[in-house]
Amino acid sequence: MDRYEKALELSNEDFKQVIGVKKETFDVMVEILTLAYQAKHKRRGRHAKLSIQDMLLMTLKYWRQYVTQLELSIEFEVGEATTHDVIIWVENSLAKSKKFSLLGRGALLEHPEIEIVLVDVTESPIERPKKTSDATTAVKRNVTH
Repeated sequence: MDRYEKALELSNEDFKQVIGVKKETFDVMVEILTLAYQAKHKRRGRHAKLSIQDMLLMTLKYWRQYVTQLELSIEFEVGEATTHDVIIWVENSLAKSKKFSLLGRGALLEHPEIEIVLVDVTESPIERPKKTSDATTAVKRNVTH
């Protein structure tokens, strides 16, 4: 039994609490992603290891529980780069559909009771200095003295 089938066994309330969306919303998202996937692989291309439902579950879990992409890659048995690519593809596909998009800045400003808070939760690669032969040689020389 895969993750999606296990999730379907949950009650509507539990599904919403665990996954973050209602079952009906999840089904609409799957339909949109299925059409986007078919358009992406219209002629040819390597098919994904994960099902559309698993891709969506991965993305919703990333949004809802703030787990790292490494944790998701281990849980869903794919590479970390694949996890990143899947999340970006799902986000872009859902946003492109116009059914799942955030209100624009103007619409948010029209409602004074809405407090706007920005949180940067994106993962970024660690920037490390490049190893050069001069830097490593200097360190080696200092160690010998």
